[in-house]
Amino acid sequence: MRALFPSGQMLAEVMTDKRLIAVEIDEETLTSSGPDAEHERRVAIFDLIEENSFGVIDDDGGPYVLHLSMVERKLVFDIRHEDGEKVHAFILSVSPFRGIIRDYFMICESYYSAIKNQTPHQIEAIDMARRGIHNEGSSLLAERLEGKIEVDFDTARRLFTLICALHAGQARGPGK
Repeated sequence: MRALFPSGQMLAEVMTDKRLIAVEIDEETLTSSGPDAEHERRVAIFDLIEENSFGVIDDDGGPYVLHLSMVERKLVFDIRHEDGEKVHAFILSVSPFRGIIRDYFMICESYYSAIKNQTPHQIEAIDMARRGIHNEGSSLLAERLEGKIEVDFDTARRLFTLICALHAGQARGPGK
């Protein structure tokens, strides 16, 4: 029996699956500060897994499992194949994201406040600003991943959302 592939697609392309199938969070270094933070993380992970384009440079494999942890205020991306074989690990400094994340949280608070008592036009303007800041963070993340991981813009947006959710859980944690 012959396998049929979509027209114009080569067998090698079909056999590689450049996407994430799971994201695992190290609970010891990235603890959540409560049910709200945990829910934000779960939603961000679900959205990322649901649709993504994620390929490790110089690796023809996939799909991938991403293990995230924190070491000395830096985010560790430990990427493995589905069978657990280690593919690549690298450290991402979150320092360049701090200002964008802070601005993003502030504009989100303004947006949720505006929903209660502002006009639809005002809410739309705040939402456009929120999306603009989110896009800025996503672009910065894509730049920082360049040469290590290939992602499309939508995947960079979902990864940035996850980083924000992780940061929110840390920022609101006990003693922070």
